[in-house]
Amino acid sequence: MSITSANAVLTLSQPILFPTPVQIQGFAVDDIYDMDEVKSVETLMGVDGVLSAGFVFRERVQHIMLQADSASNDFFDTVNMQQEAALDVYQLSGQIQLPGIATKFNQIKGFLTGYKPMPDAKRTLTPRRYEITWEKVFPAPA
Repeated sequence: MSITSANAVLTLSQPILFPTPVQIQGFAVDDIYDMDEVKSVETLMGVDGVLSAGFVFRERVQHIMLQADSASNDFFDTVNMQQEAALDVYQLSGQIQLPGIATKFNQIKGFLTGYKPMPDAKRTLTPRRYEITWEKVFPAPA
C-alpha cells in the first residue's frame, strides 16, 4: 500500500454556484492541503490541583494551496466574488478521497474563511492559499 498524495482527489461543491462537485486540481508543489489540529476537550486546573475537563465542539480549519496557474483558482474566485456581491456567505460541501489508505473524508457545512486574491510575484508566481472552515469532517471507507 502506498501513502502517496499524488492520487488524492478533492471535490468541492456549492449548491447555487457549483451544484455538481468540482474536482480541485493544480495543487502546489509540496502542499496540497493541511488541516489544523482540533482541540475538542477543554481543561481547567483547579487551585487545589484537580483537573476538570469537558467536551466542546470546534470548527475544522483546512488550508488548500493551488499553483498560480491552476484552473481551480476560479472556484475560489467565484465563491469570493459572489459572497462580496451578495454581502452574504455561501456554504460549501467537500470530499477528499485518499486511495493509498482506502479512506475518504466527508466535509460538511464549510465556509470560505480565508482567500488570497492573487498570487505573489517572486522569481515565479507563487501558490495561492485558501482557508475553509468546516463544521464536521469525518472519515469513511473509500
